[in-house]
Amino acid sequence: MSPAPRLRFLVLFPVCLAAGFALLQVPLVAAGVARFTSGLVGISAALIHIFGGKAQVLGSVLLSPATGFSVQVENGCNAVNVTILLWSAILVFPAPWLDKLKGLAVGTLALHGINLLRIITLYYVGQYNRAWFDFAHLYLWESLIVLDTLAIFWGWAILVRRRA
Repeated sequence: MSPAPRLRFLVLFPVCLAAGFALLQVPLVAAGVARFTSGLVGISAALIHIFGGKAQVLGSVLLSPATGFSVQVENGCNAVNVTILLWSAILVFPAPWLDKLKGLAVGTLALHGINLLRIITLYYVGQYNRAWFDFAHLYLWESLIVLDTLAIFWGWAILVRRRA
């Protein structure tokens, strides 16, 4: 990548990122994110049921009927923030629009698949050990989800550059 596209990326990426996070403050968008988060909890519970577990959904809360332990999925835990990070990077990267659209679709699906795994593992870890839950929630998964986002972007960028 020559200096001009690099500079363009370095200037536009934080602008796009800030615009994405600002968009989350719009009441209509915030309401949509809240519905998305509740849906995410429902999908998590359905996956837990499919694999033989038990879970109840109370809005954005995933509750274990056996132990009473619950996980509340809030903004920051619903992968919307890292989706904005991924979309910002892909949208300002110098690539054809078809490649960008493919990257957005596949990257978003991968990211939210990983986030479902995150929610479900935290649900189970928290039932057995609160200290492990706190560590996994605050440090391990928080770091991993950002690293996963960067790896998805990096992998996509490598594929796009090889094709060019």
